[in-house]
Amino acid sequence: MPLDFKDFQEKLSTHFRPWHRSFQFWVRAADIYTGYKVFQLRVSFVKDVKKQEEMWDVQHELASEKIYAMCADLGGFFLKVAQIIGKPDLAPAAWVRRLVTLCDRAPATPFDAIQPVLEKELGQSIGGIFERFDVEPLGSASIAQVHRARLKGDNYDVVVKVQHPGVQDLMMTDIRNLQAFALYMQKTDIKFDLYSVTKEMEKQFRSICNAEARKVLPNATYTAVIGYEFDFIREADAMERIKRFLYESNKKRPVLVPRVMRDMVTRLLVGIREATNKINSRTLKELEGHPFFMRVLVMEYIDGVPILNLGDEIEKRGINPGGKLAVAAKQKILKSLTLAYGQMILKSGFFHADPHPGNILICKGSEVALLDYGQVKDLPDKLRFGYANLIMAIADNDPIKASESYRELGIETLSNCKDEQNELFKLAQTMFDTKLPPGVAMLQPFAEDSSIKKIAVQLEYAFPEELFSILRTVHLLRGLSVGLGLNYSCAEQWRPIAEEALLSAGQLKGCEEQSMPKRFLQKNIFTTITVSS
Repeated sequence: MPLDFKDFQEKLSTHFRPWHRSFQFWVRAADIYTGYKVFQLRVSFVKDVKKQEEMWDVQHELASEKIYAMCADLGGFFLKVAQIIGKPDLAPAAWVRRLVTLCDRAPATPFDAIQPVLEKELGQSIGGIFERFDVEPLGSASIAQVHRARLKGDNYDVVVKVQHPGVQDLMMTDIRNLQAFALYMQKTDIKFDLYSVTKEMEKQFRSICNAEARKVLPNATYTAVIGYEFDFIREADAMERIKRFLYESNKKRPVLVPRVMRDMVTRLLVGIREATNKINSRTLKELEGHPFFMRVLVMEYIDGVPILNLGDEIEKRGINPGGKLAVAAKQKILKSLTLAYGQMILKSGFFHADPHPGNILICKGSEVALLDYGQVKDLPDKLRFGYANLIMAIADNDPIKASESYRELGIETLSNCKDEQNELFKLAQTMFDTKLPPGVAMLQPFAEDSSIKKIAVQLEYAFPEELFSILRTVHLLRGLSVGLGLNYSCAEQWRPIAEEALLSAGQLKGCEEQSMPKRFLQKNIFTTITVSS
């Protein structure tokens, strides 16, 4: 048989791609890291504080361009990294300005590469299913991109979410490189277990085959692992579960959740069963590419403005950004998000764990739509009740109760300071609340005087993995609030929900007589959001 040179070249390229990608990461990461280390030495010789600040601004600008270029060029998991670190309350302003644009502007896969995936998953040509299909995507992110379309016979538009071909292997390569970098950083510069954080990130992308796969492959003997965010069947189920929960918990849902086109999911599952009827026992490599890995999801199209563009939209309508009308709209947006997340985390335990700006739309009347349910988390009741107690402790400014809640959650700490209890309470506020201290515009969690430097959290051995998703959610909510120019405490807003959750489960300790009726809780749940100065 003659050698197919094109096929050979493609296989060779695929084989060496992870190595080339790793090389690109380490070269760029080393450049950014050494740039900061050399700068730290240089700035230490400057005594004038104002001059130091100016020098730091320049250094952050230089680094932001390199970080942006690395994340944009490599894509994959580095787009997730950009979403996490590019927050106004944590990262330097220069980083935020550059990285925030990557939330929904990841490089799109050309349509001629996406079309075969769509038609293979749907079992028909695009023209056979859709009356209209926009070739240009509405947005592109690390895992997938979304296209606007209209199904034949319908009078409303839908969104078609389709995975980038080959993205899963690349993202696992990215995670492992970041884990190695995190290990180095925590041993040299940051006394914080960053490695365990990256391990939880890895867990978000890996899970044992979903229940539907087990149904259609009951006798298969394989050890396949599918990333949570790559499992679109799971995402469809999560979207419907959260939509139903928020509807049942409120007279009016605080956020809009897209409706899944279930007939399309059913059509895909029929294809899965037909394909897998021929399969007895396959390895993961043999199973890859089968419809079992559902790579297309069709859902309701929701019209709205990305929250990142809210300022431009306010200005376009001639509204004063600092006026009462604009502030009221921003407060309503934050109230809606806070209520939705408080109820999901504390009442249900099943929550959307990826509230970055690219997943939030602002609709007519300042209604909020929450998109992308690829990352969800299901808290065990023990952790949910422990976190509810911690929220009440933070809201009540009670360091003793906060310490007890830490132990209840299974969080072990090591202290190297005299005032351990108060430093532990400050650490709890930093990790699990959104409020910034008076006069502080940006948290510096790794500064020399920070609580993280004084209280070591033994993450690798004692920090419950599920709490990492809450940490990330609170951190992202804080970033949104800072971006909207608002400063508020999610702990204060969530306290009534936490108390209600504990009371209904019979877990409220020693303060049942102080419990307020549900109607009073709902009426007074948002009273302390204030505009940042």
